[in-house]
Amino acid sequence: GEDVAAVRQRLANEYTYNVASPFLAAERGELDGIIEPAQTRVAVAKAFRSLRGKRASLPAKKHGNIPL
Repeated sequence: GEDVAAVRQRLANEYTYNVASPFLAAERGELDGIIEPAQTRVAVAKAFRSLRGKRASLPAKKHGNIPL
């Protein structure tokens, strides 16, 4: 009996507010931070700079290969 477009819009708004909001995800601790679109390039460059000197180290092998 209700207008389908109005119900669809109301449900879409509720979904966006309750589920798809980055601010709610940040409050729950699911995100480290929210970056404004204009600051994306700066944030990515900063992350790459922090990883520049990182060296990956593998754990020492416990066992060698046995002859088969």
